[in-house]
Amino acid sequence: MSKMEVKTSLLDNMIGVGDMVLIEPLSEDTFIENLKKRFDHNEIYTYIGSVVISMNPYKSLPIYTAEKVEEYRNRNFYELSPHVYALADEAYRSLREQDKDQCILITGESGAGKTEASKFVMSYVAAVCGKGQEVNKVKEQLLQSNPVLEAFGNAKTVRNDNSSRFGKYMDIEFDFKGDPLGGVISNYLLEKSRVVKQPRGERNFHIFYQLLSGASDDTLKKLKLDRDFSKYNYLSLDSATVNGLDDAASFRTVRNAMQIVGFMEDEVQSILELVAAVLKLGNIEFKPESRCNGYDESRVKDKNDLKEMCELLGIEQSVLERAFSFRTVEAKMEKMSTTLNVAQAYYARDALAKNLYSRLFSWLVNRINESIKAQTKSRKKVMGVLDIYGFEIFEDNSFEQFIINYCNEKLQQIFIELTLREEQEEYVREGIEWTNIEYFNNAIICDLIENNKNGILAMLDEECLRPGTVTDETFLDKLNTVCAEHQHFESRQSKNSKFLTDHSLPHNCFRIQHYAGKVLYRVEGFVDKNNDLLYRDLSQAMYKANHSLIKILFPEGNPAKVNLKRPPTAGFQFKASVGTLMKNLLSKNPNYIRCIKPNDKKAAHIFTDSLVCHQVRYLGLMENVRVRRAGYAFRQAYEPCLERYKMLCKQTWPHWKGPARGGVEVLLTDLQVPAEEFAYGRSKIFIRNPRTLFFLEEKRRQCLEDLATLIQKIYRGWKSRTHFLLLKKSQVVVAAWYRRFAQQKKYQNIRSSALVFQSFIRGWKARKLLRELKHKKRCEKAVSTISAYWHGTQARWELRRLKEEARNKHAVSVIWAAWLGTKARRELKRLKEEARRKHAVAVIWAYWLGLKVRREYRKFFRANAGKKIYDFTIQRIMQKYFLGLKKMPSMSPVDKSWPARPYGFLDGTHQELRRIFHLWRCKKYRSQFTEEKKATYEEKLAASELFKDKKALYPSSVGQPFKGDYVEMTKNPKYQKLNSFVEDKVLVADVVSKINRANGKVTPRIFLLTKKSLVLADQKTGQVKASVPLPDLSSVSVSTQNDGFFALKLKEGSTSAAKGDFLLSSDRLIEIITKLHCIGATSADRNKINIDISDEFLVQFKQDKVCVKFIQGTPKNGNGVACKRKNNRLLEVSVPSP
Repeated sequence: MSKMEVKTSLLDNMIGVGDMVLIEPLSEDTFIENLKKRFDHNEIYTYIGSVVISMNPYKSLPIYTAEKVEEYRNRNFYELSPHVYALADEAYRSLREQDKDQCILITGESGAGKTEASKFVMSYVAAVCGKGQEVNKVKEQLLQSNPVLEAFGNAKTVRNDNSSRFGKYMDIEFDFKGDPLGGVISNYLLEKSRVVKQPRGERNFHIFYQLLSGASDDTLKKLKLDRDFSKYNYLSLDSATVNGLDDAASFRTVRNAMQIVGFMEDEVQSILELVAAVLKLGNIEFKPESRCNGYDESRVKDKNDLKEMCELLGIEQSVLERAFSFRTVEAKMEKMSTTLNVAQAYYARDALAKNLYSRLFSWLVNRINESIKAQTKSRKKVMGVLDIYGFEIFEDNSFEQFIINYCNEKLQQIFIELTLREEQEEYVREGIEWTNIEYFNNAIICDLIENNKNGILAMLDEECLRPGTVTDETFLDKLNTVCAEHQHFESRQSKNSKFLTDHSLPHNCFRIQHYAGKVLYRVEGFVDKNNDLLYRDLSQAMYKANHSLIKILFPEGNPAKVNLKRPPTAGFQFKASVGTLMKNLLSKNPNYIRCIKPNDKKAAHIFTDSLVCHQVRYLGLMENVRVRRAGYAFRQAYEPCLERYKMLCKQTWPHWKGPARGGVEVLLTDLQVPAEEFAYGRSKIFIRNPRTLFFLEEKRRQCLEDLATLIQKIYRGWKSRTHFLLLKKSQVVVAAWYRRFAQQKKYQNIRSSALVFQSFIRGWKARKLLRELKHKKRCEKAVSTISAYWHGTQARWELRRLKEEARNKHAVSVIWAAWLGTKARRELKRLKEEARRKHAVAVIWAYWLGLKVRREYRKFFRANAGKKIYDFTIQRIMQKYFLGLKKMPSMSPVDKSWPARPYGFLDGTHQELRRIFHLWRCKKYRSQFTEEKKATYEEKLAASELFKDKKALYPSSVGQPFKGDYVEMTKNPKYQKLNSFVEDKVLVADVVSKINRANGKVTPRIFLLTKKSLVLADQKTGQVKASVPLPDLSSVSVSTQNDGFFALKLKEGSTSAAKGDFLLSSDRLIEIITKLHCIGATSADRNKINIDISDEFLVQFKQDKVCVKFIQGTPKNGNGVACKRKNNRLLEVSVPSP
């Protein structure tokens, strides 16, 4: 079977229609339905002629394996099912074999899969090109440039977790063999505004999070960074972590990729220092300071972050601090210095951050180009891959969307032009008459934007450069004046001038009718974003840095090369870049990949018809199909066409021996296809209507069914004959084997019978001989037995005689021993009786002597002498006991020592005396107290009742006295205003930490407590921030842990509860809560304040209830307590384990 016969086709086993050119009938609904049908069956690629439509599946599919690469290698574009590999192979083979420079244009909106498509194209080209050590090194460097650019240029958005926030065009250079030599990368319009501000639900660029998550502790220490994202103002916290993204692993991948691309270790360190400097720059805050001339001047609040940033970049702190406070204006050899207010200082800070990061990104691209550029100067073939933003239509469209959509207008223009040119060239090449095709030419829209005189970009530049007051409103007025009559431009003023009312068009907006639809642009920010100014003082301050990269990034800061010429605007630069890109694309053979996002949920198996329809419209896919179908809808080379349909004609089946074109002519003539439905080219057959192609496919399907039936019939006949012959042969073999077996069995029966007969004869003879031998042996054994019995009888008689004799001798010995024992027992009894009589005499004598003595001395004693002796003895013992108590213990109530008890019967007395003594010395001790000291001890007692065995912080507070005033209110002149604000006596004055409701950060505040209210004031200025009457306070919540957090819960509906409850932290929590409790207990006009001790409680923050949860662990910031806002409903406090 030939190679052509085993190939498949695009039309085989189709799910839906693989090429949209063939869809019948052609409408937007059938177009969308076909995409949905293929998407539901995991067919994510569809053709429009040579254009590939790619649907993002949001899941991994097994269609990018090494086997798939080999399957599509060196195959015709329409030979297999649609795939991005087919387009990459077509482009690579055209470049290698036809010596045509190629470009692959990948477009689509954010989240449609453009970046992944470009990776698949590059990986396929790397897989099919040549091998070798040097070639593999070049391929690896080209592929590894992607992770580096993604880390610095991609970010998480609401539509895509890895959205490219810059346009990228890569030229891959090949030698004459098709082996890669190197590459050149161009970047377009990095979204540098993301550095300083991100929309809700989005993140900053990946590298910031990767650095903080994946860098070692030593690296972070060198960069003066902390792992906590919440410490950096430029980092969005609501989406800091993304499911499916491992920032730590990605950082290791980026470091490895930078090493492979060729970055030196000191260059990597310099890059990380600049990234850290951007983070530090975002933490610099300013405060106003009034000057004598009446103007406000900005000053840096906390200089710690400024100092660390200057140390990272090698800049003198005073130089950069002055650049944030003053601006020098030069004109005609004159210099004038003006102060910057706080708003201008923040603008300067953000402008510096954006410029620093964008210039670092441009330097990275140039540095990668130095590493991957081709080393040889010989002529090279080029394949370009363009991955750029898709058309953007948001609820709020600004300057960025305007220039992105301008770029897409230019790409659409070149797409239509190149598609028509490609169609025309193919028709001319094949010798077929070309008919003019009508289509919408968007050149009028491009001219509206880029015209050098009346274009929107030109007017924006003119407005930015003219003297006087320049605002976004003056720019819009100019647009209304110049563009009011343009058919693709609309604004509120131009509508009113035509007596039309359009309430969907605000006053500060204008609308452009793009090829993809109408887009409403908000003019706010156009002028500032187009100017993109960086004060010269900041450039000069950056140039003075000792850092290796800063001088390269800010060359305009060199005092020796001061240029008073205004730098080009952002719009002018982008317009020039787009023009260069268009020229580059026009010089190459284009290949298109149109990426479509099926849904906004970033989920698999979901197809949103309205969203896909919107993308199909602004990508111009329907127009592309119409252009493609305007001539001939399908074309195919003669050889594969004949090979596919040759079974439809008896003359061409099974083999056609003439030229392929002749076979196709014979085939179409036999099928009676109308002549107007096809045309013969030099190498291809052109079919005008898809119905004709489907007619051929249907006939082929029917014919294949008939051929399959014929093949099945022949195969079944062959199989049955083969089976019969096998059965016949088997029957002969079985019969032969059976006859052999029967004869063998008969022989075995005869032989076994003879053996049985012989064994019976031999057995009879053996048994007869055995009987004779047994009789003889039995006779001999009887004689021996009789003799043995006789000898045994004689022996037993002799033994019986000897035993009788021995028994008589033993009886004599036993009788003698019994007699001796009886005699001994009688003697022992006699001796015991004699000793008993002697003892009785001695006892009687002793009693007698005692009786005589008692009778002799009875006259000297009275009858009750025993009781008196007993009382006397007890009295002496008690006297001795009380005299021993003269040496009493100390008068301290805490001394628990007491003399030991001398006698057991005094136990009750001993304990009672101890109790009385303790009560007496406590009374003596209390009589020495002053009223102030007495109140202090009462508060300590109240603290014990509230917190003992309930709060882990309580034991450490027992030995600390309650001072009350810890900030010296009356002595410190800074608090005179605050002292006058408080009318009552201050019970507690201390510095506490107020927890921010939004992010968990702490702010120092002065806490004042009086009998009527509590006050929170700024620590530095003494300005009152909040005053809460105590009747508005409902309860206080604390944890059981060893922390100082407490929540002051306010009554709902009270005036103080407008912003919600207060969450504070203090080292003197025990004292503050005790005094609050005591004030509530002593006041008769208000309820007692409840103290809630729990590791989890709710606080009211404005309209939301937030759960404060205390957990034990090791906080990231050391040994202290860390507070972190987890989400909108949870605030987590990490307390060190005891």
